[in-house]
Amino acid sequence: MTLDATDRAILNRMQDDLPLISHPYAAVAEELGLSEYDLLARLARMKEDRVITRFGPFFDAAAMGGAFCLCAMAVPAEKFETVLTKVNAHPEVAHNYERTHRLNMWFVLATETPEGIEAAADAIERETGTQVLRFPKLQEFFIGFRVAA
Repeated sequence: MTLDATDRAILNRMQDDLPLISHPYAAVAEELGLSEYDLLARLARMKEDRVITRFGPFFDAAAMGGAFCLCAMAVPAEKFETVLTKVNAHPEVAHNYERTHRLNMWFVLATETPEGIEAAADAIERETGTQVLRFPKLQEFFIGFRVAA
């Protein structure tokens, strides 16, 4: 799928805060010179085409008493899809990416409590038979994402 200039503008705008009003998509659409229907239809199409895989709020689990942890696994190529399905079945898993490296599966765990990280990672290890390496967050970084025009 090829992104046009409007798709790119939508992706860039949606990285920022939505207005806290009763019709936030209408306000964003107006900023972009679109109708609310067109904005929502384009977002739905991009999600359906897997340009975006998730659209929704990002909660700071640590600020709410929870925890984040970056995790990695070395998954044999022939088992990758099976392990991926098992890992992604856990609601604590976000941002699961395949990498071309010995550690070829990387994901983030976000849990309600710091102890939840260990419980979720241990469960994934039991279910997949593969070690989950855990890299707890030591410092917060924000990396803005923008699509080039």
